[in-house]
Amino acid sequence: MDTASVTGGEHKGKEKTCRVCGEEVAAREDGKPFVACAECGFPVCKPCYEYERSEGTQCCPQCNTRYKRHKGCPRVEGDEDDGGDMDDFEEEFQIKSPTKQKPPHEPVNFDVYSENGEQPAQKWRPGGPALSSFTGSVAGKDLEQEREMEGGMEWKDRIDKWKTKQEKRGKLNRDDSDDDDDKNDDEYMLLAEARQPLWRKVPIPSSKINPYRIVIVLRLVVLCFFLKFRITTPAMDAVPLWLASVICELWFALSWILDQLPKWSPVTRETYLDRLALRYERDGEPCRLAPIDFFVSTVDPLKEPPIITANTVLSILAVDYPVDRVSCYVSDDGASMLLFDTLSETAEFARRWVPFCKKFTIEPRAPEFYFSQKIDYLKDKVQPTFVKERRAMKREYEEFKVRINALVAKAQKKPEEGWVMQDGTPWPGNNTRDHPGMIQVYLGSQGALDVEGSELPRLVYVSREKRPGYNHHKKAGAMNSLVRVSAVLTNAPFILNLDCDHYVNNSKAVREAMCFLMDKQLGKKLCYVQFPQRFDGIDRHDRYANRNTVFFDINMKGLDGIQGPVYVGTGTVFNRQALYGYDPPRPEKRPKMTCDCWPSWCCCCCCFGGGKRGKSHKNKKGGGGGEGGGLDEPRRGLLGFYKKRSKKDKLGGGAASLAGGKKGYRKHQRGFELEEIEEGLEGYDELERSSLMSQKSFEKRFGQSPVFIASTLVEDGGLPQGAAADPAALIKEAIHVISCGYEEKTEWGKEIGWIYGSVTEDILTGFKMHCRGWKSVYCTPARAAFKGSAPINLSDRLHQVLRWALGSVEIFMSRHCPLWYAYGGRLKWLERFAYTNTIVYPFTSIPLLAYCTIPAVCLLTGKFIIPTLNNLASIWFIALFLSIIATGVLELRWSGVSIEDWWRNEQFWVIGGVSAHLFAVFQGLLKVLGGVDTNFTVTSKAAADETDAFGELYLFKWTTLLVPPTTLIIINMVGIVAGVSDAVNNGYGSWGPLFGKLFFSFWVILHLYPFLKGLMGRQNRTPTIVVLWSILLASIFSLVWVRIDPFIPKPKGPVLKPCGVSC
Repeated sequence: MDTASVTGGEHKGKEKTCRVCGEEVAAREDGKPFVACAECGFPVCKPCYEYERSEGTQCCPQCNTRYKRHKGCPRVEGDEDDGGDMDDFEEEFQIKSPTKQKPPHEPVNFDVYSENGEQPAQKWRPGGPALSSFTGSVAGKDLEQEREMEGGMEWKDRIDKWKTKQEKRGKLNRDDSDDDDDKNDDEYMLLAEARQPLWRKVPIPSSKINPYRIVIVLRLVVLCFFLKFRITTPAMDAVPLWLASVICELWFALSWILDQLPKWSPVTRETYLDRLALRYERDGEPCRLAPIDFFVSTVDPLKEPPIITANTVLSILAVDYPVDRVSCYVSDDGASMLLFDTLSETAEFARRWVPFCKKFTIEPRAPEFYFSQKIDYLKDKVQPTFVKERRAMKREYEEFKVRINALVAKAQKKPEEGWVMQDGTPWPGNNTRDHPGMIQVYLGSQGALDVEGSELPRLVYVSREKRPGYNHHKKAGAMNSLVRVSAVLTNAPFILNLDCDHYVNNSKAVREAMCFLMDKQLGKKLCYVQFPQRFDGIDRHDRYANRNTVFFDINMKGLDGIQGPVYVGTGTVFNRQALYGYDPPRPEKRPKMTCDCWPSWCCCCCCFGGGKRGKSHKNKKGGGGGEGGGLDEPRRGLLGFYKKRSKKDKLGGGAASLAGGKKGYRKHQRGFELEEIEEGLEGYDELERSSLMSQKSFEKRFGQSPVFIASTLVEDGGLPQGAAADPAALIKEAIHVISCGYEEKTEWGKEIGWIYGSVTEDILTGFKMHCRGWKSVYCTPARAAFKGSAPINLSDRLHQVLRWALGSVEIFMSRHCPLWYAYGGRLKWLERFAYTNTIVYPFTSIPLLAYCTIPAVCLLTGKFIIPTLNNLASIWFIALFLSIIATGVLELRWSGVSIEDWWRNEQFWVIGGVSAHLFAVFQGLLKVLGGVDTNFTVTSKAAADETDAFGELYLFKWTTLLVPPTTLIIINMVGIVAGVSDAVNNGYGSWGPLFGKLFFSFWVILHLYPFLKGLMGRQNRTPTIVVLWSILLASIFSLVWVRIDPFIPKPKGPVLKPCGVSC
């Protein structure tokens, strides 16, 4: 087979495909192609060209040049402005039926105009073919009446040709086509609507974002002058205090820059679910929405109540998505029989709950939260049976809760002989640290139908094998096990992971994500779609900033304008191929427009076009051009990610193709076929060819499972051919891939799946994907997609923040630190700044603790870190203070965050910084340098208590994290008392310098006020142990400073003491 002819033919065929709708571009009667834009030749079919002229921007998506009117096309507004030569073209076409028909099962490649759903100026379409310029010839003009008549005939011809095409595909009945012209016209308009973008960017209005950017620049300038003043004007009577304060301020400035710059260009996105349905869920056609696998992870059912996990699973099973394309995998890392029995009860209750949700379209579809809503549940309900069925369903749910409570009560005391299953066999997970892998499929098989006889989504229980002596990598290891199990059993192209306490609050959340992931242009570049975290059960004032609104509504939108938001551990829809460590597709660079006035051997032609043409021709001959060489496919980084791709790297997919073929599996729509591999390996000797196409390289990467390796090659999801014929063999293979030794000597946790090495595996996993060049998007639907629970207790909240900060410290001290990792990758600089900020923020606790102590020290010693201010210095202080306020106000203005949420975030930044972040730094140092490991503490998820909804808020739990903030409060209070007393004793002259010191001390106390309220509890009484520790530390600190530098001035010169003798 001639490689050049194959690739060239494919390339030529690709030029005849419309880049807007995916249909073929019909030719003219003379056989020449239809060219919509004479400037760049961007391939657009005539229907799309006319639709764009009548309904769109009337411009070419490629070069943004206004479309000129072709002869025979209807006029639109603005045609008269183009001059009299607009009709001087020979492109007066009569569209012919395409000679090449797509098979009925192949989806129509609807496309969007650009990544943001709009038509940007001069933006090259990634992956598009090389285009050549086109110049039309000049012809005579026609009369206006002839134009209008030809335009009407052309529209009728379009409708007729479209109906003929649909009849050939079996989508229209030939007998009814002549009688339903109006209906066909409406259907054609629906198709035109389906061609529109599935999403678009909603830019921040310039009236809001431009002042914000101006203030940021001004604040940066003022900050530079302020730091210059502080450095060049030392306080000579308190040099140590001045030096410490300047170092702290320099660190704060650097931290602010790292946090502020990624928020320079925030964006918001909105989706069009109706267009998604028109494109992939047409009436009378098979649904073409992509399948999705849900992952739910849990560890301890006693800390994570089973009723909460059950509600999460029920909300997933009732999601508004085709049931045959939804699978739910629940990971039980504690091998608990309690969770096993809970899922069995949940599967039975789902047979009645799921049809109830879909029949009455209720929201949310987690029964615990639906029945506890304080709203009018009859709103918008018109079915007469709704009230009766709702009451019956609520009664059944209460009976379901009683059964779950009975299981929980039974699990409180473990029998001496261990748990026994209903069939009398011992529970395999009686020893939670030494048990085999377990998989149980509850729903999704034959016979598992709901009460109305409809199919239910698949529900699978998974507990991976655990043996002593193995590092199981906690949550990251459990998630990687789910990736392999799901690939063997269902292999959906997309994965949505949720914590066990995060339920689906918006049943259309999956469709929201699919608007991005199934986008023909952007979807190929996306590694995940991140949803914001929203929470239930938080007190009205959000005392400890549990909602984290500033991060989710400001920082994440800023990152979405760069390379995408960071992965936050839950509420994320992944592209499975990105989890496998593959690189995103690389867009082809647009060839430069050259002239043909010089011979190809001449190097002096404009833009060195001859050399370019020769290189392109050489690539085609070598099989490297077109689809045959794989240049239009994603170049997969199978043998390394950040080194230069060799020829072996580019052909890595060949080994995968053969590996799947050895076991009898066929890859659907694979990037490389065996013939293409044979052609691409020309020039290699026989030994190199056999090594490239061996299965060992893939086993070394993915593990020794031919079924799993074959599934990794199916980019669009679905099991390999023949794999689903034996379900028992699939279950056996799934148990094999969750064994303890499966990941040994593979790249799992290093380059594939969730990355190991930190307790915050989410940050590390997203960082690795962005380094490879993947993008992510932030989806914020009007109704929150997912909701979860947050610890409202002070101690639990601090322990949660401690774990997050400890993970950041671990990343900082690892090889994956953003300061030095992957500079050969494709991570954008502002995205690197954002990741750097996420791993250095715990170290801010050290200067923050020092800065909060300095005001008390100044009050106790009578010294100050700033000398006497002159007029210029006062201006810099006032300007900096005003710029900080202006930045905050304008940030709230464009983001919509309330000032109360912003202030709570500022307060808890200080509280967490002087407590949890400080401990995280020292624990991280001990773990990395000293090898002292710290235990992972699962945050307790308490079920809702109707008697006292916020009882946890006032519950006191002793922890050493409470000592530093309490000590700071007492020291500053003591300093205020001492400073005021000293000013009273020394007269009016000392009141002026005192106000600056008092201002900083009150600033510290005001930020620690929520912490002080948390210590008081409901009875407004601080626990004795906290008081004793804090008073002890404060007393020692105060006595040391009094001993070093007391209020009484030290006499200078010799000390004269009375000798007792009258001289």
